[in-house]
Amino acid sequence: MANRKGNTGVIVPRTLCIDIGGTGLKALVLDAKGTPLTERVRVETPRPATPQRLLRELWKLIKPLPAFDRISVGFPGVVVDGVTKTAPNLDKAWADFPLADVLAKKLRRPARVLNDAGVQGFGVIEGRGVEMVLTLGTGLGCALYVDGHYVPNLELAHHPFRNGKTYEEYVGAAALEHVGKKKWNRRVARVIAQIDPVWNPRRLYLGGGNAKHLKIALLPNAKVTSNVAGLLGGVALWREASDVCA
Repeated sequence: MANRKGNTGVIVPRTLCIDIGGTGLKALVLDAKGTPLTERVRVETPRPATPQRLLRELWKLIKPLPAFDRISVGFPGVVVDGVTKTAPNLDKAWADFPLADVLAKKLRRPARVLNDAGVQGFGVIEGRGVEMVLTLGTGLGCALYVDGHYVPNLELAHHPFRNGKTYEEYVGAAALEHVGKKKWNRRVARVIAQIDPVWNPRRLYLGGGNAKHLKIALLPNAKVTSNVAGLLGGVALWREASDVCA
């Protein structure tokens, strides 16, 4: 086993954290406190992003990484009990795919899978009051927390927003490429202005690969977070008495 005993003799498990995205697959290994033990590794998401093709790339990605005791995965869609239900930016073949079981059997370690925005939030939230995460990447990810407890499967991205477009169509990667950074920033500002008074989060975290393009003046309760948070939140999926993967 990969775990080590600390100075107190307590087992210190290592977690392989995987972030599956519409454009990239990322991974690293964390210690029990969430401190990275490796550099983040990344490869492009294959196309078409079927389970078979994506998992082949994933096996190659994690092969050079050191030993680990458990696996945490952030997945871009609805996940129920380790089974992926939707994957709008991957492939239809992910519907009802038992990802947690497949990973556990292949890697011979227990695995947990959660929506990617949900995992990212666990890497940044304070655990007080209502907190929300919006991830700006291939699509739009969303996660909500109440006193540190995750509200699962909030798919705000696919709700109609403006001019017949969903939130994801309005500010996703395709929209950024189509309208340019200046207009895209104005769109993101409109999305935040719509969402904030509905959910009234004490903290609003903006992450994802395209958050680096943000140039707008943020609300006092908002902050931009590192994209690495999508991996650093993986340890939270293994907290005792946690129900985040239900």
